[in-house]
Amino acid sequence: MGQKESQKESTYRESLRVPVSWWIIAAATVITLFVIVAVPAGTPAGAIVGGLAAALLLALFLRYGGARVEVDDRRLRAGRAEIDRTYLGDVEALSGDAARNAFGRDCDPKAYLVLRSYLPGAVRVQITDPGDPAPYWLIATRHPDRLAAALSGHSVGRS
Repeated sequence: MGQKESQKESTYRESLRVPVSWWIIAAATVITLFVIVAVPAGTPAGAIVGGLAAALLLALFLRYGGARVEVDDRRLRAGRAEIDRTYLGDVEALSGDAARNAFGRDCDPKAYLVLRSYLPGAVRVQITDPGDPAPYWLIATRHPDRLAAALSGHSVGRS
């Protein structure tokens, strides 16, 4: 068990893709818009409106759901930000009410947030860099225990 294996254990990657239910709702919305416009104005007009709505929703979902969380031996990357691991302090896995409250009433306005309302958990990572205005990062995740373990250097099995 060499150093490469221990680096593998501490590596974490997650894509914060939007859930399938959002895509189903988007498809129903595009079909509804097509019908609403096509019935009075004709099929070409419905196709244009439906096509524009589909393109807009596709772009929004891919951008919003394209956020990634990555941990390696040198850095933490969440969304568009990254930080060297030497500036990371305490790590706390949150789920249920604790995660909801962390993003809501208990949230520090200066914190860096990667919020995805459709994800059930979160991880709060204290920032020790005195030059960083954010006291902590709060990162939404499907696997708070695994992300917290990767950040603190422990191994947690997949569930």
